[in-house]
Amino acid sequence: MAGHADSGRLGKKSSEAADELHTFNAENMQSNMKIIYYSRTFLSIIGGVIAGILGFTGLTGFVFYFLIMAIASVGLIAKAKFSIHSYFDCWNRILLDGFTGGLLSFVLFWTFAYDIVHIF
Repeated sequence: MAGHADSGRLGKKSSEAADELHTFNAENMQSNMKIIYYSRTFLSIIGGVIAGILGFTGLTGFVFYFLIMAIASVGLIAKAKFSIHSYFDCWNRILLDGFTGGLLSFVLFWTFAYDIVHIF
């Protein structure tokens, strides 16, 4: 993942650096957001297929989806070395972005895999 711009930090004292606001490179932020969307979509598809094959129905399948998204969030935070503000402007970016789009993909592949394995 790409970090924020640190170009003017080298010559400043530590007290001045603590008061400085973080500046983010727009290209790096866009790249980081793409990584989040792609990883959540991929995990949603794989999770939907697994939920369908295992035969989850109703609320159990949705709990499985929330578990997958929680694991994905923890994985992304670990990938950022637990320094979220170096790569994103707020916590919501890594915790909630891509959540709804992933849910639709999950339900699509969940029902598809369930129908193939358990109905046909």
